Parts: sequence; structure tokens; C-alpha cells
Amino acid sequence: MSTSKRGISRRNVIKTGLAGILATGAAPLVFSRGAWAQEFCNNPDAGSTVTYGLNLPLTGTYAEEGADELKAYELAIQHLNGEGDGGLLNVFKPSALKGNGILGKKVEFVTSDSQTLSDVARAGATRMIERDNAIMITGGSSSGEAIAVQSLCQEMGIIFMAGLTHSNDTTGKDKRRYGFRHFFNAYQSGIAIAPVIGEAYGNDRRAYHLTADYTWGWTQEESIKNATEALGWETVQAVRTPLGAGDFSQFLTPVLNSGADVLILNHYGNDMVNSLTQAVQFGMRDRQANGKQFEIVVPLFSELMAKGAGENIKGIFGTSNWHWNLQDEGSQAFTKSFGAAYGSPPSQAAHTAYVQALLYADACERAGTFYPPEVIKALEGFEFDGMGNGATLYRADDHQCMKSVLVVRGNESPTNEFDVLNVHKEISREEANYDASIFGGELGAAEPVPQCT
Repeated sequence: MSTSKRGISRRNVIKTGLAGILATGAAPLVFSRGAWAQEFCNNPDAGSTVTYGLNLPLTGTYAEEGADELKAYELAIQHLNGEGDGGLLNVFKPSALKGNGILGKKVEFVTSDSQTLSDVARAGATRMIERDNAIMITGGSSSGEAIAVQSLCQEMGIIFMAGLTHSNDTTGKDKRRYGFRHFFNAYQSGIAIAPVIGEAYGNDRRAYHLTADYTWGWTQEESIKNATEALGWETVQAVRTPLGAGDFSQFLTPVLNSGADVLILNHYGNDMVNSLTQAVQFGMRDRQANGKQFEIVVPLFSELMAKGAGENIKGIFGTSNWHWNLQDEGSQAFTKSFGAAYGSPPSQAAHTAYVQALLYADACERAGTFYPPEVIKALEGFEFDGMGNGATLYRADDHQCMKSVLVVRGNESPTNEFDVLNVHKEISREEANYDASIFGGELGAAEPVPQCT
């Protein structure tokens, strides 16, 4: 997309200098924030609408999560535009949202199917920025997608509000100034779940990991290994499995003769449903090893995965970012709105998607502009409540939301098709805290503002 129509460019200021601009008769407003705001990608100043670019896995291994995210984004946009019951706009605090769009402009959206593939996600985001004039990109149910799109958005000067991404790298070594994550990370899953499974299963355990072979699986495996080995557990072996494998029998067979007495499935979406189901079919939950009952742990799972796994999820420990049955005002408001719209409770993926859509809009309202560096400033260090996770901080150092984390367990006695998970323990924000520097990486600059082309 050409930026020539947007007035005096920064490039021309540098080349021509102040004297040259004055000679043209043009006022040197380029030095005010308003004029700098002319120099960013997809500036919506002249229009009556702004467009969100929703980049979602509507097909592929994480498609079910993507479909639930899309529902949540559509609901959030309705609420931002003053439609429906308002949802979390009624309880989110402090909030500058008015229910009249963003800065008086109606919010619209376009979508792209990322297919749970990083290169497809990046290509889709590029199209939505260049073709559809998206002011912000959001979505994803894979950390591979999130990291690829986050990097693109940094290059093009478009803010990325990540959806479901759990890799430590997203706000670690691959963090970007233009990227923001609401979802928690693998390190925090380790902090949360290790004491719980240590208490439940003892500190003398031998664990075998099956791990999705990409950035999320790698950091999930590392985090859970470190946390369980600190308890006294031994890691027998860790085996990488391809995303979307479907049949995990070749990976499960060696577990039976490995000497392990715990299987840790670092899988998500349909991969987790398939690997857990097949592990149960192999008789792993009915066997003894090392004089102990053999156990299975799934460090990260959602309501959608639990529902897909059916009976096999009963009693399985994991962690979650949020759960629809929490009793705080924000969780109840969101669950009520989502349930009325779609006839089912929202997943954690839906929750984080909805919240991210609102947080971007609120930051623009507080900044008084869509100019990305000012919106970034409004998000960095922003502390809020009423969204369902308790008091939450968008940490300036790495753009990671710091909030409580849930340890969940498959419900042994569900009362209906949605009653598949119980919140076993809530880990406070203070307990889930960590030093932002431990994963490295550099955020990079907010200015000079990159230009979409």
C-alpha cells in the first residue's frame, strides 16, 4: 500500500529539511503528534470505520479453538459498537470504552484462515494489512503462528494482540514492541502444576514426555521438566512428535517398556485429544509401573479439548488461562453473553480473544489516537480488573499479562456436556510471577514507525 497520499513523509523531512518544507508553504506540523500520526500504516483518520484483522486457524489441528475465538471476536466487536448486552464493557475497570466503536469509528473485521500453519498465518496477516487496511491484527491458536505474525507486525507497524499462544518465546526471545500477549505461558504452567502433581503423585516419579515439535512444545517440555525435576522426578525420555500426527501409536508403544510411571503429553488441540485417547486405549491408566499407579498429565488443556477427549479426561491434571465457571463478576458477565449468543460456554481461547479485542480498543481511547507508539505506551504497564483473571498487569518489560493461573482437572462426575473441568487450584499473580529477563530477547523500537507498502 502506498503511503504517498498521507501527506508530508518523514523521509521527505529528512531529505529536504525544515527550510525545504517551509519553502513549499506547508506548515511543519510533522513535528506534532497529530502529524506523526499521518505517517503510520492504515491510518483511519478520514474514514468512519476501523478494521480488525482476525487471523485464525479455522482448519488444521487447532481449528476448534480458532472457531471459538472467532465467535468471541464477533461478540467483542458487537459490544464495542454498542450492540448486545455490553458484556465485559460493563465490568472492565478502569475503562475508557464508550460503546460507540473506537474513537467514534465503528469497528469492522476481516478474517483469514491460518490453517494452524505459521507461513499461512503470516501471508494471511499480510493480505489483511495491505488489502483490507487492518489497523490491528489479532488471533492465532498456535505459538508458531503468533511469533510469525508478531514479527511481521513489527516490520509493518501494525499492533498484534496475540490470541492463544503459550510458548515462553512469544514474550521471551521472540518478543516484539508491537506484540502483546494476554495468555499465560509454559513457564507459568510449570510453576502452577508441579506442586499439585507432586502432592498427588509423590516426588519419586519417572516421567516420559511426548512433545509437539515446534516452539510451544519445546518450551512446554523444558518448563515442565525443570519444574518436576526440582521436585525429585526423573525424566526418562522426551520424544518430539509432528504437529497433526493423528496416529500416535508409534510414539506410545516405547513408553510401555521405558521404566516410566508418568506420561506427560505436551500436546494441544486435536493432537492432545488423539494422543490421550490412544494412551488410554493402550491401557496406560490401568497399569502399574515401579510399584505405582501409572499416571498421565496434560500440562495445558482447554474445555474444548476436555470435551473432545470425553471419559479419558477424567482425573487428568492440567493448567488453563481461564474457566467459564469462575464466580467473579467478569467471568460471569462474559459467560452469560457468550452463552446467550452461541448456546454454549466460552473456552479459554474465546476468553483471551475477547479480552484482547477490548484491550486494544481501550488503549486507543486512552491514548486519544490510533498512532501505534501512543497505543503501545497506553498498553505498557496498564493495570486492570474485571476481565475474569483478577487484577492483571500488562507488563511493560515484555508485554506479558501477569495474572492468576488455574490448575484444572478433568471432572470425575460431570453433570452435563459442558461440565468437563474443575478448577483444582488458583495460583495467584504473585505466585506465578517471574523475572521478565530470564527468557532474553529485545522488544525493539516503537519509533520510527514502520510503513506498510
